[in-house]
Parts: sequence; C-alpha cells; structure tokens
Amino acid sequence: MNDTGDSFKGKQGIARLIAACGYSRDGLRAAWRNEAAFREEVLLAAVALPLAIYLGKSGIERALLIGSIVLVLIVEILNSAIEAVVDKASPERHELAKRAKDMGSAAVLLSLLAAAAIWACVLWP
Repeated sequence: MNDTGDSFKGKQGIARLIAACGYSRDGLRAAWRNEAAFREEVLLAAVALPLAIYLGKSGIERALLIGSIVLVLIVEILNSAIEAVVDKASPERHELAKRAKDMGSAAVLLSLLAAAAIWACVLWP
C-alpha cells in the first residue's frame, strides 16, 4: 500500500477524515512549492479576501466575492493536477496532451473572468 490512495481505502470514520486532511495539506503544499501561478493567486487572495469582507454589504455579497476568489484557487490546483498527470503520462509532445493542458489553462482564465465579473457586479454602483 502506498501513501496516496491505497492506504486511504482501508480507513473509515475519523481515520479516513484525518488521512484526507493530510492529503489535502500535501496537495496545497505541492501547489505552493511547484506552481508560480498558484503562489501569485494566493497573494491576490490575501489582498482580495479581506477586501471582500470589508466591501461586501451583506452576507450574500461577501460570499460571492470570497467564493469567486476561492474558485480561482481551486481551478488553478485542478489545472496543475492535469498538467502533472499529462507530463507523467506523455512526456513527449502530443496533440491530446496539448489539448488537455490548453483546456486546463482556459478553465483558469474563465474562473478569473468570472471572478472579475462577480466583483464588478457586486461593487459597481
């Protein structure tokens, strides 16, 4: 059994939850260490999240502003995971590998555009 999945299947209850939290921590750490875009977006979030709390006039507005920033981070992590799997599976240049990476990048772009649109809609007078 390895440390990234097989050992997880045998766990139940609180042990499973603790293991899942450890895997999530490892994923966040890997994203921070290996992905410059993720680090930049975390720095953006460090500024945007307090602003969202301050500028949102209601709980719904704050939730929209915060959620849109968190969504960018989620999509960036998923894009990085896709890129890692593609690089592992197909280190040579291939049209399908390029397509997968380009689609992941497009997802990040769309999440950034959605966040910008949400911020504009909530904050525009």
